[in-house]
Amino acid sequence: MKVKLFDCEHEKDLEECINGFICNNDYDIIDIKYCVSAAIFGEDQIYCYSAMVLYR
Repeated sequence: MKVKLFDCEHEKDLEECINGFICNNDYDIIDIKYCVSAAIFGEDQIYCYSAMVLYR
């Protein structure tokens, strides 16, 4: 089993990265773990969209 990590600032970017990884390779996807984190930096709110793909 192997792991591929993705980290993006926008959810659409994360979606494109994961879809590209899955479509361009012949992997057996075991699971995908998804996480959203938020932080306050001054007056800005920053989001981090990440996913971990478990595959063979």
